[in-house]
Amino acid sequence: MNINIGISKENQKAIADKLNKVLADEFVLYVKTRNYHWNVESINFSELHDFYQEQYESLAEEIDAVAERVRKIGHYSMGRLEDYLKVTSLEEQKTTTDPKEQLTNLLNDHESIIRDLREFIPDLEDKYNDVGSADFITGLLQVHEEIAWKLRSHLK
Repeated sequence: MNINIGISKENQKAIADKLNKVLADEFVLYVKTRNYHWNVESINFSELHDFYQEQYESLAEEIDAVAERVRKIGHYSMGRLEDYLKVTSLEEQKTTTDPKEQLTNLLNDHESIIRDLREFIPDLEDKYNDVGSADFITGLLQVHEEIAWKLRSHLK
């Protein structure tokens, strides 16, 4: 169905492609966080186990919101692991039970997503004329900034 929301078809497609890349990054980070939740070993096991659960639950909500944003602009959301792995900019490190390594890996991923989102916002507003998606991405950026701050605090 053709949608008439004040964004050209070409821009809708470009936005959807970028949002699907964001979706892939979110999903890979979700899986990594879930893996660390299951496999952390530490004297602070309970604290980290709960901390990771809080993060992956937050990421699950963001994943759903990103996928729905893609649908709102008239495109289909990516939903296959194979597709996510083709477009994500995040790396899957080897499984580790070391909390410092886990926290560092997660922090690096959140900061990578923050940088990507920060670059995407001006394009959404200026290049693609989509202030709704710019506002949405700004909110997502703030979620990642908060998690990154908490991760940094654990690493001090």
